Amino acid sequence: MGLVQWLKGQFLCHLVICYGFFVSGLLINLLQICTLPLWPINKQLARRINCKLGYSLTSQSVALLEWWSGTEVTLYTDPENYQLYGKENAIVVLNHNFEIDFLCGWTFCERFGVLGASKCLAKKELSYLPVIGWMWYFLEMVFIKRKWEEDKSNFVQSLQNLRDYPENFWFLLHCEGTRFTEEKHRVSMEVAEKKSLPKLKHHLLPRTKGFWVAVQNLRGTVAAVYCCTLNFRNNETPTLWGVLNGEKYHPDLYVRRIPLESIPEDEAECSAWLHKLYQEKDKFQEDYSQTGCFPGPKVTPPCRPWALINWLGWTCLLLYPLCLLLVQLVNSGSLLTIMATVAFCAAVSFGVRWMIGQTEIKRSSISCGRLHLVDTWECTEPIQSTDTSRACIQHLCCSR
Repeated sequence: MGLVQWLKGQFLCHLVICYGFFVSGLLINLLQICTLPLWPINKQLARRINCKLGYSLTSQSVALLEWWSGTEVTLYTDPENYQLYGKENAIVVLNHNFEIDFLCGWTFCERFGVLGASKCLAKKELSYLPVIGWMWYFLEMVFIKRKWEEDKSNFVQSLQNLRDYPENFWFLLHCEGTRFTEEKHRVSMEVAEKKSLPKLKHHLLPRTKGFWVAVQNLRGTVAAVYCCTLNFRNNETPTLWGVLNGEKYHPDLYVRRIPLESIPEDEAECSAWLHKLYQEKDKFQEDYSQTGCFPGPKVTPPCRPWALINWLGWTCLLLYPLCLLLVQLVNSGSLLTIMATVAFCAAVSFGVRWMIGQTEIKRSSISCGRLHLVDTWECTEPIQSTDTSRACIQHLCCSR
């Protein structure tokens, strides 16, 4: 292990990275709040400013993956479609199997210049969280409570608000609704058998209602659906901790561009179309597991320097006052002050470890009451079964 790699694994480096991210995030949140008076005067200008501020925060995570970890996503796609990426609005459908698939998705956005305007479907609770949640609020993310009767009008209105968005945006949907685990896959395939649907080996059954509503409300605004299938070479199991420790991973991303006009408008037909799409995605994953590559030519989009420049800029800006503070603490010789500083660093460390721990796949629960679902809505009828698997099957059947 080289010296640089050893340094990347040290707690002090992690503390500096997390300090820069959270403090810069709070400052960006403050700047976003300052744009509120601008919204009634010039809404489009306020949106553009928030896109730049959002980029300044999310690109730090991209820089962590690309420059700190050294991970580079290899893209498999049609060269003709490649020319359109970043020049049109799109709905991105991505599998949800890995702890860092969102980082790989952000890297894809960054390479084509749409990171600041990227959207996703998120739980309502996230909008109350400082830094990421507040940033997403100002970026007009679509938040849901996962109860269709309560979410329907807000979901539709949020999508309609994107029709005049001033920047090209990509709207991410994890149609499986939750991250893949063996237990969730077993339950999902029981649902497939119950509903006479073809079983999938590498995916959960897609939830079709949210996809259909999104497609219907974004027709005329979005040009295509980007069907994205992500995998990692050599059976790598990437983690956010690994990225923070500087471990290099080798993701491959297969992207197909599907014109939106080719997707059926009827809900039942659209549902059948989405199930067929996931059967195709499943076959691509199976072929990848056997051959180690996706079909089609490989393309490596040029790496842009802006994420690194932004990250280094924030780090230098925020480290200077921190270093001055540490020098004053040492010179003061106050035992109480030094102990308070150590306690603060320990609290930051604990908080960072807790948040990263929430991204771990093993933390995901199969219990319906705690299942982390995105792009799904709960059944309106109460589930009385005490058996977890049967309760979840009922839940999944009702949500389709």
